[in-house]
Amino acid sequence: MDNKTMMQYFEWYLPANGLFWDRCVAQADKLKENGINMLWLPPAYKGATGKNSVGYDVYDTYDLGEFDQRGSVSTKYGTRDQYLNAVHVLQEKGIEVYVDIVLNHMTGADEVEEVIAVENNPENREEDIGEPAPRTVWTKYTFPGRNGKYSEFTWNHTHFNGTDWDEEAQQSGIFLFDGKAWNSETDDEFANFDYLMGTDLDMENPETVKAVTDWGKWYLDTVHPNGFRIDAVKHIRFEFYRDWLKELRGHYGYDFFAVGEYWSSEIDKLTHYLDVVEDSMSLFDVPLHFAFHDCAFSNGHYNMSELLDNTLLDLKPNNAVTFVDNHDTQPGQSLYSFIPTWFKPIAYAIILLRAEGLPCVFYGDYYGIPNDNIPAVPSLKKLVYIRKKYAYGEQEDYFDDDSVVGFVRRGDEEHWNSGVAVLMTNAECGSKVMKLGQQFAGKLFFNAMDLTNIPVTVDEDGNAEFYVDGGSVSVWVTEEAYKDICLNIE
Repeated sequence: MDNKTMMQYFEWYLPANGLFWDRCVAQADKLKENGINMLWLPPAYKGATGKNSVGYDVYDTYDLGEFDQRGSVSTKYGTRDQYLNAVHVLQEKGIEVYVDIVLNHMTGADEVEEVIAVENNPENREEDIGEPAPRTVWTKYTFPGRNGKYSEFTWNHTHFNGTDWDEEAQQSGIFLFDGKAWNSETDDEFANFDYLMGTDLDMENPETVKAVTDWGKWYLDTVHPNGFRIDAVKHIRFEFYRDWLKELRGHYGYDFFAVGEYWSSEIDKLTHYLDVVEDSMSLFDVPLHFAFHDCAFSNGHYNMSELLDNTLLDLKPNNAVTFVDNHDTQPGQSLYSFIPTWFKPIAYAIILLRAEGLPCVFYGDYYGIPNDNIPAVPSLKKLVYIRKKYAYGEQEDYFDDDSVVGFVRRGDEEHWNSGVAVLMTNAECGSKVMKLGQQFAGKLFFNAMDLTNIPVTVDEDGNAEFYVDGGSVSVWVTEEAYKDICLNIE
């Protein structure tokens, strides 16, 4: 079976011209040819800022770019028809489609309501500030532009447990509605991190749960995606998605893949969440992202032998979706922790060429980020291609040095000339003897990351001494594979 590679197919600063779904169609053949066979698409429904919304300021999840709401018919990415066509074409081309969903909060309500609420300490959401008092809050979502099409359900304050704005007082804060409580099991940052933004959905309310479940079934039946990327799971009662996914998979008749965003560098929190949801989804390997970040900024003092320790890739590889950067970590965003250019080929070699984990490539790394004059990551398309064609077979690690580390994949009979040797360092240049196997005895191996390199020869025992330049990664492949890579990748 060929390797799967996901791409997060958007970054924060895409142009708001309504042409993005058409771009997905135009790029489908090139992506599949290079080795991308799974795309995570951005939220497709109407946000509070209409055509300027990236999609996380959720307004109407039934409006996929069809109704004149929040100042536009189209979303930032295009219309409903363009979206459905893009999903269909991508799947026809052999690319699985994973859709981004945000069920934690809503914003941009149509009307205000009067409620009794108490303000909470933002640093400790279990601590009240003052006494409950009348508040004027934006909690009525009636969707007049849609006028009941697809669903007649409308939202009011009873479906939420809190918000962050008192319209009458023109005051911001975290306001917990009278008779409500924050969900009992969420991330424990700020004592309870149920509340994130906007009007917070109360997942203890059966009407709320039914509303988002009915919508999920409609979305599956309408869009027919291959699965979900789920936003902000640490802010929602942990058991919710376990039950929600079970219900939707039963409805769809397909045990579709889902990956959640639990943003924490603490591995224990991620493994606990996976235990609670009974491994019904994967999670993004945030601890690995921060290991990359710490290593890259260590000035060569990070112990490379420990790079993978206490990551999902290490402890729960079957639930690990690995990544280097994403739309939240890119410059200007709330979780900014962008990996520097020099380290990115090292990081991508790890997530793309290892046997475990599902790698997710970032659009901004693949194409660049014009808004910040950031170019595409050198050799990224090459690494994706090598994963597609050559990164197969038994894996052996050589994480036995604090600077120069590596691993080999010994290839298999199913994939022509498969087998790679990967060596990397965050400091000075070095070398390491690694065993590829006697099946490669006498074979020349070339560094695919360097078009002017001198090959190495595998000895009769299947060993070879591989080299790497300072602060870089070398990826060694057979002579035949090297010629194929040079011919097909720029």
